Amino acid sequence: MGGDRLENKTSVSVASWSSLNARMDNRFATAFVIACVLSLISTIYMAASIGTDFWYEYRSPVQENSSDLNKSVWDEFASDEADEKTYNDALFRYNGTVGLWRRCITIPQNIYWNSQLEKTESFDVVTRCMGFTLNEQFMEKFVDPGNHNSGIDLLRTYLWRCQFLLPFVSLGLMCFGALIGLCACICRSLYPTIATGILHLLAGLCTLGSVSCYVAGIELLHQKLELPENVYGEFGWSFCLACVSAPLQFMASALFIWAAHTNRKEYTLMKAYRVA
Repeated sequence: MGGDRLENKTSVSVASWSSLNARMDNRFATAFVIACVLSLISTIYMAASIGTDFWYEYRSPVQENSSDLNKSVWDEFASDEADEKTYNDALFRYNGTVGLWRRCITIPQNIYWNSQLEKTESFDVVTRCMGFTLNEQFMEKFVDPGNHNSGIDLLRTYLWRCQFLLPFVSLGLMCFGALIGLCACICRSLYPTIATGILHLLAGLCTLGSVSCYVAGIELLHQKLELPENVYGEFGWSFCLACVSAPLQFMASALFIWAAHTNRKEYTLMKAYRVA
């Protein structure tokens, strides 16, 4: 009689632990899914931020429609020998936008001749962009922009290089973390996602570092090259995407690590109970 009661209690305990384990698994699976969604959104935001040209935007008065002046500005802006001061002067004057890979200006279309050979002017504008080469990305910045004899400004040089490299490191870490998460799903175990969480944490730090370097670099540049009168600048939506991506990466990291660590802990306790 006593043995039957003991067996019944054991059966009830095992059943209750199984029910509790099922609830825990559902909770951890939900956290895992939410973390994956956050990771996907942050990856899309980061990729869009890297590939677009609106990290910083300048607003300037409309310039006169002179074909000779516009051609001269564009030739200097697009020249392989254009230094930092040359292309920044054009950005200031012609509503420029700057990304990690390209710089763009918006200039009026050239004066043209119509079919009646009457000289007319078009006040439409066209956006023209010029990419930064790898050589330009790693080129030294000078204390006095445009003056190669003023000495190398190491702080601005390394800030520029970091703002270019860190977003790619962040994107690579998230992609590598996604592969580990996929392996965790195949193995039906949450424990490997601790590595995914750590990689997302490092990715978030890289993104935050890139944003910080960009802000510091812009502020230092404007101290060297003051904006002309009636010209002002502001951070664009590409920069905002990077700013939003960082907290999403941190939240995904926290969920991945919490789900993996807590699930492992509960599994260890349940295993110890069954052995006892």
